[in-house]
Amino acid sequence: MALTDIKIKTAKPREKAYKLFDGEGLYLHITPQGSKYWRLKYRFNGKEKLLALGVYDQVTLAEARTRRNEARNLLAKGIDPGLDKQEKKQSNRITTENSFEVIAHEWHDKFSIKWSPKHSTRIIRQLEKDIFPWLGERPISEITPPELLKTLQRIECRGAVETAHRAHQTCGQIFRYAIVSGYAERDPSADLRGALPPARAKHYASLTDASAVGELLRSINDYQGHFVTKCALRLAPLLFVRPGELRQAEWSEFDFEAAEWRIPAEKMKMRVKHIVPLSTQAITVLRELQPLTGDGKYVFPCVRTSKRSMSENTVNAGLRRLGYTKEEMTGHGFRSMASTLLNEQGWNRDAIERQLAHSERNNIRAAYNYAEYMPERRKMMQSWADYLDELANYNNIVELKTG
Repeated sequence: MALTDIKIKTAKPREKAYKLFDGEGLYLHITPQGSKYWRLKYRFNGKEKLLALGVYDQVTLAEARTRRNEARNLLAKGIDPGLDKQEKKQSNRITTENSFEVIAHEWHDKFSIKWSPKHSTRIIRQLEKDIFPWLGERPISEITPPELLKTLQRIECRGAVETAHRAHQTCGQIFRYAIVSGYAERDPSADLRGALPPARAKHYASLTDASAVGELLRSINDYQGHFVTKCALRLAPLLFVRPGELRQAEWSEFDFEAAEWRIPAEKMKMRVKHIVPLSTQAITVLRELQPLTGDGKYVFPCVRTSKRSMSENTVNAGLRRLGYTKEEMTGHGFRSMASTLLNEQGWNRDAIERQLAHSERNNIRAAYNYAEYMPERRKMMQSWADYLDELANYNNIVELKTG
């Protein structure tokens, strides 16, 4: 007789395991502990086999019969249902292990050691917010260009075009990692070049007119605020490093005899050591500051505690105190100021880019070439400092000589 739910529910465990048959090979295996397992007995190629169909109550009687019928349909087609189940389980395991999210985390874990903590966190948060909800569970080898584009367009549609471009770039890096690691055969992000509208370039407010730069330098020289802040303002145009690199400068990183500042890789945006040649003017500013902060770790310590560097807002606050709005000048703007004027005056573009520590496409090459163009960079940095002196001392436009 076929089983019923009541018969199953009232079945009690016995001293030994026993079976309750339903028909066509389906039966319920009841253990002495009271566990109830669905089993299907069948023959394939003359051999008797068993197929596990689940545990009662997780699998009801009706569901067990459905699974039995599906298995019998496979048998009718000459397919072993037990082997079919194993192959599907293996396929599901591979799919789960090779999902976009799993591979993305593997890529992130491997490469984030070279990034700043802030950059590492930003990358993973962007993936969690904008990519994983739609592509995370998909096998990375099966994601198509239209599928990826639809995901990126969701970002674009909320007005975050620049974020969409960054996500596109990040996904491309993940896909390329998947290819070399054997998880995928192609990069669908490569087919999306030009598919997103161009992002509006981000420009930091800066002064690039020579007379305006001279006026700014004179204002800095007349700064009446905290002396440490004044020194930071004086060094910012001379060194044109990133604001974070300047404020976290440590005395141990400076070598006055060699006239250079060596910034460790972990402090740099691209995680590559950077050398800043020091002009005589920069050394003068540092020498003036040394008696005040030289006994501590940081060149520009926090006002409240010498154990921390000055806040990221200090230089910008100093510029505001001088009367410059954020639309006119920022701490980061000293970099574009130097880049624009040095390029206009004919200095080697590669030397300028190296001194700005802009990203190198080949990270390995960058790690070995941090001192590239050093003789020219030393000459350029001293000439740049002399040029700034002329702008500050004379209210006219002077030429920065490259010869």
